[in-house]
Amino acid sequence: MKIEDAALGQYNNGLNFFGNSFNHNQVWKGSLDCVAFEQSAIKDKLQSLNKPCYIIRVAGKIGVTNEGYSCPIDNGKTGQVELLMATPPMPTHHLGDPSFLTSHGVKYAYATGAMAGGIASEKMVIALGKEKILSSFGAGGLSSDRLEAAINCIQQALPQGPYAFNLIHSPNEPAIERRAVDLYLKYGVRTVEASAFLDLTPNIVYYRAAGLGVNAANQIEIKNKVIAKISRREVASKFLQPAPLKILKELVEKGLISELQANLAAQLPIADDITVEADSGGHTDNRPLVCLLPSILALKNEIQEKYRYSTPIRVGVAGGIGTPQSAIAGFMMGAAYIVTGSVNQSCVEAGTCEYTKQLLAQAEMADMMMAPAADMFEMGVKLQVLKRGTMFPLRAQKLYEIYRNYNSIEDIPIEEREKLEKQIFRKSLAQIWEETATYLSKKNPEKLGKAINNPKMKMAAIFRWYLGLSSRWSSSGEKGREVDYQIWCGPVMGSFNDWVRNSYLAEPKNRRVVDVAHHIMTGAAFLYRIQSLKLQGLQISDDYCQYHPGSSTIF
Repeated sequence: MKIEDAALGQYNNGLNFFGNSFNHNQVWKGSLDCVAFEQSAIKDKLQSLNKPCYIIRVAGKIGVTNEGYSCPIDNGKTGQVELLMATPPMPTHHLGDPSFLTSHGVKYAYATGAMAGGIASEKMVIALGKEKILSSFGAGGLSSDRLEAAINCIQQALPQGPYAFNLIHSPNEPAIERRAVDLYLKYGVRTVEASAFLDLTPNIVYYRAAGLGVNAANQIEIKNKVIAKISRREVASKFLQPAPLKILKELVEKGLISELQANLAAQLPIADDITVEADSGGHTDNRPLVCLLPSILALKNEIQEKYRYSTPIRVGVAGGIGTPQSAIAGFMMGAAYIVTGSVNQSCVEAGTCEYTKQLLAQAEMADMMMAPAADMFEMGVKLQVLKRGTMFPLRAQKLYEIYRNYNSIEDIPIEEREKLEKQIFRKSLAQIWEETATYLSKKNPEKLGKAINNPKMKMAAIFRWYLGLSSRWSSSGEKGREVDYQIWCGPVMGSFNDWVRNSYLAEPKNRRVVDVAHHIMTGAAFLYRIQSLKLQGLQISDDYCQYHPGSSTIF
């Protein structure tokens, strides 16, 4: 029996080749003992991403190997093994823009976004940071004392980084935004993720400009990096361009930045990175990624052509990223990096209660809906939440309808008021107002004064009691309020659950953010290899085209 016959056996391995080989002048050399012809062994070879992959044909049978080498065909010599195609090593750090890795000191072009209220917790940021993966702490909605404690905790655990902190736009309370900036500057937080901005504010410009300087080689040094999360071209445009001269002048006049820093800021964009956020959990414009990302990439190129920045701005993607398929789609569309959000909320390190994590782990793609947002309630702004297992979205929508239809609490029919007190608030509206007034007297006395003199504003403040606390109940695990949990979540949670079904990641207790990051990136690199082989003419059965999380691994 020939060696080739012994190696091949009788396998029907699901591989076929269609078309002309680009390697018709090349052959493969090596031992046939290291060539896989059987399905499970072939998939192991395909998943060896740190090695090259050779597709060869012997006696009409196609096999796969990571060993050997290609060389020119030796005309006239028999027994040469035909090389159909090859792919180079495809390690995960090859995905995305390598400058993202060097700029942020990370090993993947991957980050986790800030989920407000500390859902993107210290534990999450630290766990990822220790593995050189960038994570943004969810500072939105937290008090200054709580934020300061988080900064100290994370900096102690990650003295060299990487980590980021969220700076969420607060249009109605700019002082909150400013206090966060002051803390970031005080403690030397070098990367912020700016989100929910509708326009540039003096606060984000202050943070950026205050970190500018010139080194010994007379080159501009950028100490304070900005990752801007956007979903609209007009907002992206503002972060892609230098700060407005008017704002810079005001900051100089107030003594917050120097003339030199103002001049330097006029030469640089506000952001180093732009995260294009498609349909996502929480605040979202529900934009489809396939439309939004190309538009922002084109805008970035237009502005780069105008300003000729020495370091072009990177554009990444968020919203709907939670599987290898969605990750590789983002990279193939030109994303410099990817950002995950909702899927991390069901992980062990997330600042949510166990009940919420269980609900998220059971969610399907159709289990989400839009509901009124607490921070922009009067404007009718909505956010995306989980509807399965909670009545929050329906009850929140009911409150907004009442707010829209009546001018004061007293105008609401008595029957309707009783329903609100019994079903939603579980207290009298008078009690809710008393608690709200006490809170505002400490946090925002000016707003309290306006609400006392404006019945419509007073009604909104009362309704916000429910909208504001419902998200905290979800995080803290408030007993008896499970039906009112407000859980920010996008459809990607359902696709993630589909992907990890029947794997160890199906159970929330096994979901760790580092594992999730590793499997998404590894799966994306694997799918890239598969697509590369298909484009070279390999016909490959669906059995080879799926990546599923294996057993838990320490990376």
